Amino acid sequence: MPLHVSPAPAPALRSVLTALGSPSAVREARTPSLRATQGPATPELPLPVHVLDRLTAQGPSATRLAGWRFLIRCGERSVAAADTMLTPDGWAFSHFFEGPYIASTERALQQAEALTGPYQPRLLSVPGLYMLTLWLHGDIAADPGEGTPAATDLLVPLAPAPPGIPAHRPHAVAELLPLLTHRAGPARLLGSPA
Repeated sequence: MPLHVSPAPAPALRSVLTALGSPSAVREARTPSLRATQGPATPELPLPVHVLDRLTAQGPSATRLAGWRFLIRCGERSVAAADTMLTPDGWAFSHFFEGPYIASTERALQQAEALTGPYQPRLLSVPGLYMLTLWLHGDIAADPGEGTPAATDLLVPLAPAPPGIPAHRPHAVAELLPLLTHRAGPARLLGSPA
């Protein structure tokens, strides 16, 4: 098994379990699938969510950890996801959601299981392109909350991906970065004249 899923911080997991156990939190969630579940819902596959705010012609800037995402499984399938965030008081539940990225994340993780070599799965958000990728980090011993994509790491764009970027195709960071830089355009690149 090439994927080494890092454990989420215990307070982040506890906050999701508390939210799942709260009828008001589930009832008020904008997730019809979660509200309609029969049986227990469990948080699985915690993934750190990193944000790449700045994309430069020289490469990606450092990422920042935005939270941890858990897929919420009920029975045989994931019906929603739960995000947590770091607050001054520690990790806290943020919100439940559903949509195409739930199934797309599961599909990308299944594809990653078939790859050779060990990887630490993470999510990488590129807000400037409205893009989310599965980031397969080659250093499985690394702190999952830190780092920048290495040239040899793999990025698997999740569907829906921006036009011209194929979803569910693993790309080496060194291969995908020029495409992302081009898609972002000179006006969006850090340090470019506006």
